[in-house]
Amino acid sequence: MNEEFLAMLSRNAAHADAFDARFDGLEHEQHPAAVTVCCSDSRVLQDHIWGNDEPGHVFTCGNIGNRVVQQTAEGQVVSGDVLYPVEHTGTETVVVVGHTDCGAVTATYDHLTDGLSEPPGIKYCLELLAPHLKAGIDALPDNLDREGAVNHLVEYNVDRQIEFLQESDDVPDDVDLIGVVYDFQHAYDGKRGEVHVINVDGKTDPEALRDAYPDAADRIARRWSY
Repeated sequence: MNEEFLAMLSRNAAHADAFDARFDGLEHEQHPAAVTVCCSDSRVLQDHIWGNDEPGHVFTCGNIGNRVVQQTAEGQVVSGDVLYPVEHTGTETVVVVGHTDCGAVTATYDHLTDGLSEPPGIKYCLELLAPHLKAGIDALPDNLDREGAVNHLVEYNVDRQIEFLQESDDVPDDVDLIGVVYDFQHAYDGKRGEVHVINVDGKTDPEALRDAYPDAADRIARRWSY
């Protein structure tokens, strides 16, 4: 074991001291209020971005590209990671969390524009994203640099994941579907670490969303409409 892992074990001991009593009532069941689909990225602290430190409150799942899509022999379906809490624990809110400087979106952008290749495991994930991002690449404004293009496509990807959830027969109509972007680059107005709402149940117009949700108006923002 290297020194970093030993340090991780030490921090886990402190975690266990703090959390030992917090699992009362959760040892055999869970009823999380929301499921979040985050991108696998060391800069996105999946529970901490919500200030969550309560077991059982948020069902977190992550993968590169914050995908809700899974490939099966029958075609693309909603990933079981996302669907499980909706199907089995009474969870009624799904939050798709994209983030600025997304490596998966960047790699998919490079794959579609330059034909860059990746190892098979990464290639598999990119090929799940690529069909959903291709039209977004074609729609990008002409004056963007690479970073700007990627951050625009981050929004586009979140929209496509929400759309896929909406169109799936496996997701009940009364489940709230919310798309957000976690910003650690000052790509939006606000502090690094803020979450910006870009999509609510497929609706993406910021002004209409601010009117509909005035309590969250200062957290609703988009980089582009297409």
